[in-house]
Amino acid sequence: MDAARTAVYEALLHVDVEEGYSNIVLDKTLRAHGLQGRDASFASALFYGVLERRITLDWVLRQFSKTPLEKLSPPVLEILRTALYQILYMDKVPASAAVNEAVNCAKADKKAAKAAGFVNGVLRSILRDNGAHRFPPEEDGSLLAQSVRYSCPEWIIKLWRHAYGEQITEGLLESLCCRPPMYIRVNTLRTDMQKLCTVLENFDVKAERVSGVPDALMLKETGSIAELPAYKEGLFHVQDLSSQTVCGLLGAKPGERVMDVCAAPGGKSFTIAQHMENRGELLSFDLYKKKVGLIRQGAQRLGLTVIRADVRDAANPSKKLEAAQRVLCDAPCSGLGILRRKPEIRYKSEESIRGLPEIQREILNASAQLVRPGGVLLYSTCTLNPEENSGTASRFLMDHPEFEPAALELPPWVKRALKEPEHEITFLPHIHGTDGFFAALFRRKEG
Repeated sequence: MDAARTAVYEALLHVDVEEGYSNIVLDKTLRAHGLQGRDASFASALFYGVLERRITLDWVLRQFSKTPLEKLSPPVLEILRTALYQILYMDKVPASAAVNEAVNCAKADKKAAKAAGFVNGVLRSILRDNGAHRFPPEEDGSLLAQSVRYSCPEWIIKLWRHAYGEQITEGLLESLCCRPPMYIRVNTLRTDMQKLCTVLENFDVKAERVSGVPDALMLKETGSIAELPAYKEGLFHVQDLSSQTVCGLLGAKPGERVMDVCAAPGGKSFTIAQHMENRGELLSFDLYKKKVGLIRQGAQRLGLTVIRADVRDAANPSKKLEAAQRVLCDAPCSGLGILRRKPEIRYKSEESIRGLPEIQREILNASAQLVRPGGVLLYSTCTLNPEENSGTASRFLMDHPEFEPAALELPPWVKRALKEPEHEITFLPHIHGTDGFFAALFRRKEG
């Protein structure tokens, strides 16, 4: 049985049944199966492809499966999805090979063995169909047609249409169909961009400078990032351009007291510490001890001694802290801005995110007490949902007259795509080339 396909099948089951994070699940599975090079690349492409195209795949499968998909066991359903993705979207994979490996995979799994004939029958029927299966007509612009075409739940499309209009929604949906670039930030305390590029090239990693974004590189053909000597030596950390830019909006300077109240896994704290030239005091908090450990490990790898990481409940802190000049509140959110990176997020229910604005307000209210007079509070999320973004920011200003909006000093490459007040910015993947992201800046009034 093909090791790469087996790894993909196992990883998909883990994500689907146990609700694990896709990137973490895939990395662990690839290591467990010892996959490297082309096998690892193939497995990654297949794994993310099946996750991204689940709604589309299921639409086709329903036309050929006499058994409702809801009644199929998770192993059988994932085997069918994995094979169908190869048939529909991977031109270099012979369709017969995709079917044969799916049948072998079913036979090898005790929970799916009895369904091997069923798997073979469904997939052979699809091959005989020769692409004649029907998708919903796109002419009417229905939610269903867009949902099947872009493999995005109807409730998300409806939310975006209402918030951003038809044109931007179409752009957002199209952005879901491609893998996002990998960006890193140079650790300016240990190296510079030119030296890091040379080091990476020595290991056949293509690194490209990002116009207008200092100390940012886009990587290609990386393989396992964690195995690169440059990573182990702390010469960079992985971070999207939106996060790098938002860290710059905080404006942290050397010698200041700064707080990052929802810091794990630590990427923003790492960038802020570098802006501070590793001088001053940066308190990085998270609710969970294990995640605090990740912040400490990352800071140690990067040589960032200014960071002090600790456990703290951002919404209901147990003790008061001395106020800081700058506070970052990167709040828990629905993650609708990072669907390209974590496609499993799109399959959450609408009900599961309804309570988030209340949590965000609680965290912001508690964080307000950490800001000195004249200091700033930066609120950010990685979602595209106005209720969690501008709605939460507006409510904060209404509830806290001691704060005022502070105009953002945006870098030249950031062009506003929406009509927003000067203290807010929304990053859109198809326009800015970043993750979907939001930030709002507030200043505590003097006196």
